[in-house]
Amino acid sequence: MNSIKLLGAIVMAVLVITSMACEKRTQPATANQFKPTASVQEIMKDIIDPNIDYVWNSVATISTKKGTEERKPKTDEDWALVRQHAVVVLEASNLLLIEGRPIAATGANTSTHQVELGPEEVQKAIAADRAAFVGYAHALHDAMQQTIGAVDKKNVEGLIEYGSAVDHVCEECHKRFWYPNDKRPTTVPTKHN
Repeated sequence: MNSIKLLGAIVMAVLVITSMACEKRTQPATANQFKPTASVQEIMKDIIDPNIDYVWNSVATISTKKGTEERKPKTDEDWALVRQHAVVVLEASNLLLIEGRPIAATGANTSTHQVELGPEEVQKAIAADRAAFVGYAHALHDAMQQTIGAVDKKNVEGLIEYGSAVDHVCEECHKRFWYPNDKRPTTVPTKHN
């Protein structure tokens, strides 16, 4: 009879331990399970810029003394490479949204022109209107999804159209948070007689 009680106690202990382990696995994740290391500036400079440049430069008209070259993806491999670069930008838009990510590395300068704000000011501007910043990141994501759709259809005109939409989203976000005091015109004024 004692061995039955011992066996029952062991089974009960295993059930309790198993139950606790299952409960631990089903509990919601902590508020921030990410460890943001790269700054927003580094994500832009090292991930987004080189990859979106590849996408944008995959279609071009180049004029030289030797003539005009029309550049566009031609082979399945060309299209696949454009798609790879587009997917990187698509997912990098999510990296921008991770809470706790610094704007720039400590001591780094975000300003390439006198109208641009410093990292602390950019951080304050984003904190003051986080919803707008999230909206721009989502708009970048959406435009990249459309770009990838054009790539999947091997649609050069769509690639140009949605690539332009990506550029517009990026510029609007930068104007809002990085250089909101820039009063230079963004379009060339037309002359009226």
